[in-house]
Amino acid sequence: MGVIRVVALCGSQAPQSSTESLLRVAATHAELLGADVCFFRGEQLRLPLYGSPADARDAAAVGELLASVAAADGVLLGSPSHHGSLSGLLKNAIDYLEGLRDHANPYLTDKAVGCVAVGAGTQGPVNTMRSLRDTVHSLRGWPTPLGVAVDRASALCQGIPSPAVEHQLAMVSRQVVEFALARRAGAGERRVGN
Repeated sequence: MGVIRVVALCGSQAPQSSTESLLRVAATHAELLGADVCFFRGEQLRLPLYGSPADARDAAAVGELLASVAAADGVLLGSPSHHGSLSGLLKNAIDYLEGLRDHANPYLTDKAVGCVAVGAGTQGPVNTMRSLRDTVHSLRGWPTPLGVAVDRASALCQGIPSPAVEHQLAMVSRQVVEFALARRAGAGERRVGN
């Protein structure tokens, strides 16, 4: 059956960001479950605005992003809360998934997507989580039942997540990997209406 492939997209390019720290913890938990994780740091997602001309370097970066997402069985998304929504950096990268429109499984079709939202306080990350989940739905993905929306001040101490937050990140990763395994196990079955 092969290894489960997970792609992680970090929507923060700030050095040592809380978002990247927490998303890396989630990615590590997916790896501990046997997944092969391809991690895109924020600086790797610094692409021209979707729809504008891209140079050769940008075209290669977009190609790598699209190939990684297309090959993935599951996705982890991490975003800082920017005024109650996902970061422009992550939203722009997600907009490039339009390039998968004609793929056999367009966009995020049949992929479990774990979402992590981080901000100052609680209101912003909760709204960001809702935005992430709505975006995943619109791209035909399956947001995991659990998402992690946290106040960075209480979630991390010197870059290390609190035990409660680490447990939540582990659960999200487990849901992504288990969903991918279940999808693979049922892949030979006919879909409804076929």
